[in-house]
Amino acid sequence: MAVGLLPPHDLLPVAGLRLAVAEARVRYAGRRDLTLITLAEGTEVAGVFTRNRFLAAPVLVAQRHLSAGTPVRALIINTGNANAGTGASGLQAAEDSCRTVAAALGCAPESVLPFSTGVIGEPVDLAGKISTVLPTLTAHLDEKHWEIAAAAIMTTDTIPKACSRQMDLDGQRVTITGMAKGSGMIRPDMATMLAYIGTDAALQGPALQQCLQDAMAQSFNRITVDGDTSTNDACILMATGRVLSPAVTQVDDPRYAPLCAAITEVAQFLAQAIVRDGEGASKFIPIHIAGGRTQEECLRVAYRMAHSPLIKTAFFASDPNWGRLLAAIGSAGVDDLEVDQVQVWLGDARIVRDGARDPDYTEAAGQAAMAQEEIPVRVDLGRGLATATIWTCDLSYDYVRINADYRS
Repeated sequence: MAVGLLPPHDLLPVAGLRLAVAEARVRYAGRRDLTLITLAEGTEVAGVFTRNRFLAAPVLVAQRHLSAGTPVRALIINTGNANAGTGASGLQAAEDSCRTVAAALGCAPESVLPFSTGVIGEPVDLAGKISTVLPTLTAHLDEKHWEIAAAAIMTTDTIPKACSRQMDLDGQRVTITGMAKGSGMIRPDMATMLAYIGTDAALQGPALQQCLQDAMAQSFNRITVDGDTSTNDACILMATGRVLSPAVTQVDDPRYAPLCAAITEVAQFLAQAIVRDGEGASKFIPIHIAGGRTQEECLRVAYRMAHSPLIKTAFFASDPNWGRLLAAIGSAGVDDLEVDQVQVWLGDARIVRDGARDPDYTEAAGQAAMAQEEIPVRVDLGRGLATATIWTCDLSYDYVRINADYRS
């Protein structure tokens, strides 16, 4: 059960984007596992992808199609099979799926971006499965279908992840709606498992790609469930320009900052939703590191704590075993760390001051903090002004069960 996360509601349509889902039986019967998103003419698209060297076939094809500069007219997304580790046949399957969708929509194959998630290393005839349900998909395209699409892209997720925000820009109402999937194999090195964010703002050129990168740096690049980076990670930002105002094309445009901040807010919600729905998660744990000399140093400490099985299992057990926190901080690679400057908090309870147990700390205070579903951890390294925040979860029995049974 996701921690403090409810199903999406009141999702707002984005003018120029239409969505439809269908059951293609990519791997399982009885679930909708194929999503089509069509983009109106004039929509501009930016993407970021995994840095895992075992890039999945759809990632390679999507990157190639984006770099060709052909206007993107459609996204096709399947679950159940990642089409990763499939070699030349996998590339052919991804390309064929684009050709199949393009033929139905009357556009170039390079105008279609493919995305896949699911089991790695299994061959699949995507084009054949897509072709059987394309009439259903094209007949049911609708701007209001974000909620059912968010459910259709799930794999081990227990709840759909989507949200909407609105803002005023040049006196016009701008809408931003996004959806994501992800629950395990989450430590993105650029984005997340799969995420799609759309806006009707006219965000174009260098400003579009920079906005996506800025948003990722404060959202999907700050989460971890288990420290593993997927072969299929992708995040796509689509700007339809249907709001009639002059386009934002440069980051020095005064409208860029508020627009990118609103897009970042959507990305942060989706990123945190992934952690809240981490496989087997029962605790949501923001880790904030302050007092570092650089942000990179703060992130090293934060991720060292977030990836410690000893810390994650202690959080699952609601055990304030704070010695594990100190051990992780001390082994994070900050070689000249002065431990007598370090302070640590669990929630509002300061457990460590001047590198040792705070004289005012009580076990009852620690247990009260650990008993909560959300347990903020704060660390002050006492050596500078840099800060960083990441979001993680605990490690439970269910995480092992889910991943032991994943291919069953």
